[in-house]
Amino acid sequence: MRRKVIAGNWKMNMLPNEAISMITELTPLVKDSENEVVLCVPYTDLFYALLTAQDTNIKIGAQNMHFEEKGAYTGEVSGPMLKSIGVEYVIIGHSERRQYFAETDETVNKKIKAAFANDLKPIVCVGESLDEKEAGKTAEIITNQTKLALEGLTNEQVRNTIIAYEPIWAIGTGKTATSEDANNSIKCIRSKIAEIYGNDVAQDVIIQYGGSVKSSNAKELFETSDIDGGLIGGASLKAEEFSKIVNYNK
Repeated sequence: MRRKVIAGNWKMNMLPNEAISMITELTPLVKDSENEVVLCVPYTDLFYALLTAQDTNIKIGAQNMHFEEKGAYTGEVSGPMLKSIGVEYVIIGHSERRQYFAETDETVNKKIKAAFANDLKPIVCVGESLDEKEAGKTAEIITNQTKLALEGLTNEQVRNTIIAYEPIWAIGTGKTATSEDANNSIKCIRSKIAEIYGNDVAQDVIIQYGGSVKSSNAKELFETSDIDGGLIGGASLKAEEFSKIVNYNK
């Protein structure tokens, strides 16, 4: 049975002292959760977050990485750098990276391969825009993004990739896909993986939903057949609210 992974994406929020306070407050609230708890924090918070989360069930992730291990890439951070301080997870291909920083399906694929080369667990984002949704292209867009993201990976690597389905029109807008629509989209992604890598692999892949998830709708979303937790934005910045999402099944 697939485990639920509840990951917070802090985006460009939280100074180190705020990160320490938030994780300290969150720790007792989620310590008994059977779900995997991850916080993906800004680079400047990583070291402090890792220290504060030591000896807890909270895992720490980064929000991006470069696909090269070193070189003349001013302002970038590599897989070996993340691994060296104890980071476990990394978000790759978030729609904001695609929209504002020229991320492409090709760079997403390179970054996933680099993540595995450095023993990091990738959380790979796919999702359609409002125009694409209204044009009836949701399934086409998200399955193609998934196919290109996973290209050249081994079955075992695919099995250990977390995919986050995040409809772009639902991120930070307060709009949320219905649980049925979100689950159906995730079924499409799982079917595409089964088509390429086999059903056994597809059934093991963790596929999250993200897009204005909050404590009031988490249970309905996460108890569907194919949604394996969530990638949580704004609601992950408040310990009490995020803990309610993590503990949705209690």
